[in-house]
Amino acid sequence: MIRAVCNERLSGMTTTLPDAQTPTPTVAPIPYHRLARTDRHRWWRPILGTLLILAGLPVMLVGGFGAASAVVSILDGPEDFLAGGPEAELAVAMVSLGLLIPLTLIAAWWVQRRPAGTVSSVAGRLRWRWLAMCLLLAVPALGLNLGVLSLLPGDSPESNSVGWERLALGLAVVVLLVPLQAAGEEYLFRGWLIQAFGSWIRSPWPGIVVSAVLFGLAHGYGTIWGMTSLIFLGVVTAVVTIRTGGLEAAIALHVVNNVAAIGLAVITGTLEAQQTATDVHALTAVVDMSMVALYGGAVLWLARRRRVQNGSGDDAVRTDTVIDIAAIPLWLLGAYLAVVTVTPVMSPLPCCTA
Repeated sequence: MIRAVCNERLSGMTTTLPDAQTPTPTVAPIPYHRLARTDRHRWWRPILGTLLILAGLPVMLVGGFGAASAVVSILDGPEDFLAGGPEAELAVAMVSLGLLIPLTLIAAWWVQRRPAGTVSSVAGRLRWRWLAMCLLLAVPALGLNLGVLSLLPGDSPESNSVGWERLALGLAVVVLLVPLQAAGEEYLFRGWLIQAFGSWIRSPWPGIVVSAVLFGLAHGYGTIWGMTSLIFLGVVTAVVTIRTGGLEAAIALHVVNNVAAIGLAVITGTLEAQQTATDVHALTAVVDMSMVALYGGAVLWLARRRRVQNGSGDDAVRTDTVIDIAAIPLWLLGAYLAVVTVTPVMSPLPCCTA
């Protein structure tokens, strides 16, 4: 009887241990260039998406300008409104390249069956605050570039006076459409192409190299130094895109550079005689590359300091060692090129003259 009472008391005192919790497996963050490598990825999807972009651009242009012509006709406007001088030609060119943004987003969503925003960044959208920070870095970098170029020997282009109406129209095109053109090129070259190669190959470097070369060729062929400068720009912007997990840094530099270059051409009345990006001499190309290198190093430093998200998860992507190693000399390369470029054209100090 006593034993039964004890057993009853002991049974009341027993506690049930909680079930052992199984650890949740952690998902490794996906770097920017691998975002197209989803469960629905097939080897042919990037090729089909590229064909869609290339074929869709003229279709959208014909439809868009056809609709514009219909509106102008209804309003009794001029039939040759597209032949309104260099400002109209500039607007057509900027709109054409700006259409690359919706085309790449449609290709990602419809062909690759993934969120369209993953072309913009690992966050699935354009990170506007980070874009604003990169713009603040690009402006002084471009100012330094223009300041050094003004010290270089050479003939400056002649300025032509333009009327206030043409000036206002040209500046309106620059402010409203040039940013779309610059962003469109980034969505195609640094976005779509790099992610297309990343869906096939784990390393980012094939996509970086191919996209940079195609970016240079797309601007025509002027001089070897001009082509080298553009390819260098493509490589640096591709590296910062992958390292920061989005297109914001590349878009910021491209927008500031193009707005300044085309804006100056509009103000000085040299829009018709504007050279292509590859028609530059060696000294100018070296200065441009030094500015790009300094900007790239500054962006990578700021991204690391502010811990900018560079992977699709909450954790940061462990950066490619080659990219980390290549990022450090960007500062040194930019400083070296700037010193080598400026030193020959600076007047020597009185104490150093013979």
